[in-house]
Amino acid sequence: MPHELAHGVRTQTIFALTSPRSGTMSLAELLKRNAPQYHVVHEIHVNRWNPGMQGPAIYDHTTGHLDAVRALLRRKRRAIDWYRRPVYIETSNAFLKSYWDLAPEFFPQTKVFHLIRHPLECARSTANREIWVSERGQYPYYRGRDGRQYRWWALTGLEPIFSSFDLSHITLFQFWLIHWIEIENRAMEYLQRFDMHARCLTLHTPQDLNSPQSAAAIMDFIGVGQAGEVLLPGVQNRTPGSETLLGDDELRQCRDVVAALPVTYLEIFQREPYAKQPWAPLLSKS
Repeated sequence: MPHELAHGVRTQTIFALTSPRSGTMSLAELLKRNAPQYHVVHEIHVNRWNPGMQGPAIYDHTTGHLDAVRALLRRKRRAIDWYRRPVYIETSNAFLKSYWDLAPEFFPQTKVFHLIRHPLECARSTANREIWVSERGQYPYYRGRDGRQYRWWALTGLEPIFSSFDLSHITLFQFWLIHWIEIENRAMEYLQRFDMHARCLTLHTPQDLNSPQSAAAIMDFIGVGQAGEVLLPGVQNRTPGSETLLGDDELRQCRDVVAALPVTYLEIFQREPYAKQPWAPLLSKS
């Protein structure tokens, strides 16, 4: 049986609904500075004790090997309770990639942060990071049950959304833009299917991570009262030697992606929390 806190109360959990390069490191830093009594984790890489739910977990979720994913989640639930902290917060972007629809079985009363970054900025930044890491021979891959090689931190490309594209002919930027669109569709489905809207705090990044008012709302959301000023993160996870710059080429590549996608993947961007964002028209066929 998993270890529990006093009086049989299990550790409260908070996860993140988000894509890579969306401000999760800054969010984790803000939480660590202002809620040291909580156990805050940003990214978990290879950890047999507390699985990070990247890599093979993404493949198994995509291909329907859900018993394997559940086995990892049982281990994760035990590890979280073992920490014996009142609240466990994980800002990793793995949640929507490998276990969002299984999470209620193991974390029924969880809360979630929904971090949303400009989709083209997010795709450009993620592509830049992959290039930078790959040039140093450090980008991790794994082999799925089919023997093929997959990116550790990404969806597999086997997901239905990718069937609208020839993956051998799309750019890295386009791959990560399609990835972002799929992740946001999963976020909306998760919130709707499991009635999570009241237990979700939406953050538009990076602006909401640099705002004292938003920072105070974050602390209130996690149940930490602040007697004084909230300490802002003061850290950015920049890719050395590259800038997240958008130009005509990114806009053209975005238009090509939008034109190829079924409209069902784009409908969410006509509603909140997306519709009022200045970039929302980029994800419309009209």
